[in-house]
Amino acid sequence: MQQFPSELKLMPEQASTIAQQVDALFYYWLGITLFFTVLIVAAIILFVVKYRRRAPGEIPRPIFGSMKLETIWIVIPFLIAMSLFVWGAKVYFAQYRIPKDALDIYVVGKQWMWKMQHPTGQREINELHVPMGRKIRLTMTTEDVIHSFYIPDFRVKMDVVPGRYTQMWFEATKPGRYHLFCAEYCGMNHSRMTGTVIVMRPDEYQAWLSGNTSQLSPAQQGEQLFQTLGCTTCHLNGGRDAGGRGPQLAGIFGKPVQLEGGQTVVADENYLRESILNPSAKIVAGYSAIMPTYQGQVSEEQLLQLIAYIKSLSPQSGNAAMTSANAAQAASSPNGQRR
Repeated sequence: MQQFPSELKLMPEQASTIAQQVDALFYYWLGITLFFTVLIVAAIILFVVKYRRRAPGEIPRPIFGSMKLETIWIVIPFLIAMSLFVWGAKVYFAQYRIPKDALDIYVVGKQWMWKMQHPTGQREINELHVPMGRKIRLTMTTEDVIHSFYIPDFRVKMDVVPGRYTQMWFEATKPGRYHLFCAEYCGMNHSRMTGTVIVMRPDEYQAWLSGNTSQLSPAQQGEQLFQTLGCTTCHLNGGRDAGGRGPQLAGIFGKPVQLEGGQTVVADENYLRESILNPSAKIVAGYSAIMPTYQGQVSEEQLLQLIAYIKSLSPQSGNAAMTSANAAQAASSPNGQRR
């Protein structure tokens, strides 16, 4: 396993699938900036010397406009600007369109540490073990102020915001240890809010997972909490038809939900979070506002566990309820999907 490089580098190592694209766009921007900086400074110096006033009473010769010149310096900057826009949009969508087959890992930021939980239940603080060649999706929130999850070698960064979930993804291409930073000033010990991303070969990652099989997955912990909080008395399979006072949760994740008033929302992580903490904000059509708020009764980690459990009730919900064995098998699969 390689160690952190001690020598100074112009750019961090390219260690993810998106890194080369981000760097290419950056160097294109830099090249255009340097080219026009040199061109403009050189033109200024040339014109200052060539068209300087040589006598106190000298009157400059009139210069008439040129349609050809006007067209050139409109068309060329427009084409350059459009090339930057199109290229930048392509890289942006590559970064922020999260693959459906990604491995879910939950992250909670806190002054001043990062807490991670794997789909198999393993917990880490300021360390994140991931398999090489596997798409990883991070679902993140914070217990206090705004943080920013930043891995320079992967060229990925995302704000972690109180009261909602943000997501980002990456696919590491090289085994090793990589710096993890908080890139948003979050208090006096902000500079100490660092960590390490440890990229392992699939077989090494499988061995790491199998070394800790006693942990419950977030979905299993969420199921226990779901029962402890008494949610099973209202949210029954079959919903109202089965005598439930709340809507059925099986199969709800990722689907549109009809609300009172005719509005429709998608049941994603942020909707589920709001429904737990502020259930009267969005009432499902046909149901009454009888659900109590759990604000202050469940922690951010418990919220993620409840959401993982609800996601596991939907057939399309990736790997929320995976065990250590099949998660390791998925990590070592060539196409990154479960067999």
